[in-house]
Amino acid sequence: MNMEFIEALHDLEKGRGISAEILFEAIEAALISAYKKNFGSLQNVRVLIDRLTGEFKVYARKTVVDIVEDARTQVSLVEARNLDPNYQLEDIVEYEVTPRDFGRIAAQTAKQVVVQRIREAERGMIYDEFVNREGDIVTGVVQRYEQKNVIVDLGKIEAVLPAQEQIPGEVYQSFDRIKTYVVEVKKTTKGPQIMLSRTHPGLIKRLFELEVPEIHDGIVEIKGVSREAGARSKIAVYSRDPNVDAVGACVGPKGVRVQTIVTELKGEKIDIVNFSIDPQEFVANSLSPAKVVQVYPKLNEKVAIVVVPDYQLSLAIGKEGQNARLAAKLTGWKIDIKSESQAIAHNIIPQGQGKYETYDEYGDYEEYSEYDDYTDTEDFQDYQEYEEDSIEAGSQLTENNTDKNDETYAGYAEELDSLEMDDFEIITDEEVDQAGEDLSGYNTEASKERKKKGKR
Repeated sequence: MNMEFIEALHDLEKGRGISAEILFEAIEAALISAYKKNFGSLQNVRVLIDRLTGEFKVYARKTVVDIVEDARTQVSLVEARNLDPNYQLEDIVEYEVTPRDFGRIAAQTAKQVVVQRIREAERGMIYDEFVNREGDIVTGVVQRYEQKNVIVDLGKIEAVLPAQEQIPGEVYQSFDRIKTYVVEVKKTTKGPQIMLSRTHPGLIKRLFELEVPEIHDGIVEIKGVSREAGARSKIAVYSRDPNVDAVGACVGPKGVRVQTIVTELKGEKIDIVNFSIDPQEFVANSLSPAKVVQVYPKLNEKVAIVVVPDYQLSLAIGKEGQNARLAAKLTGWKIDIKSESQAIAHNIIPQGQGKYETYDEYGDYEEYSEYDDYTDTEDFQDYQEYEEDSIEAGSQLTENNTDKNDETYAGYAEELDSLEMDDFEIITDEEVDQAGEDLSGYNTEASKERKKKGKR
């Protein structure tokens, strides 16, 4: 080995990101294998390569013992102390046994082992990189289909998106960029195997962390996610800062943030609800967008009976029970949804209570109860007398009004009778026609004048 070889190792370190020290160790292991194979040695040997000059040496290692049973792996204490008086029993003594010429076969063997170790080192680096990204989101490019599985290029390695982890109805075209969730990273003989998912609830959580700065900064926390991929998801959020609205932060201005996530998931609907440590409030929130009248929790059984208005029952249950299922997954409670009429029939709520409780108007107030004692009506026995007086007074008023009207009409009649025919001016037919024409002309001129003013 020479300096060119050392420089080549450092170039590999820069180009492929493999540490030169790992390569040196791989070469040392390769030389040990080549030495044992070509020289038929069963000795325990060690190869040391100078990191600066590239010079290597082979050392045979023997254990110090009292009685030597195998000269290839043991040495007597006396012989060892002849080399160094400080040797003790069980110490290791090294003898240099570097062969003068490894030969072409030895060099070829060393080359093969070096290549293998480099490949293993690359696989190990890839595994170490992605094993720490389990439960994280990655962006890749769709390469091809293998049966029903989708192969996604992540840059350094290809990952697998199995059929059961694909969103129902979603079609992946070659060279499409997609975001996926890393479910598992396994070591295999062919290198790391990475399993991806587009249906995992963790994908929703990671997408919100990318889009919502408040979640990334820890101000808003995602407490839970329930999902039916491709259809609907629910997330529960909580704000550590009372001045920050958790739901509003996730929705974003004009819904921009949540709409970006919906687009990435090809139109999947997302319900964002407020988290609460109060089971009643949390269960009621989880059934959004349905409105809840009342929640009756059974803490020991972790079962909640939820009463909703009759017209909201189908909305609360959802299509094929989807909304109720997602709410149950999100809260961890078994939810039994009933309409108000059903709740009344099962005596869960009193009849007529509904959303607003009804109260006895005076039942709770003793000061009003005395009004029930007033049943005496003797003071009102003369109602009939008052009624007769009222009828008589009304009749008198009507007669007076009639007399006044008669006097008024009589006055008009006398005034008309006093007029003579000479007091009236007779108008001929020609004068009537002329007056009509004059009136028509006046109306026409007035109309033109109004139009002129309008144009101005």
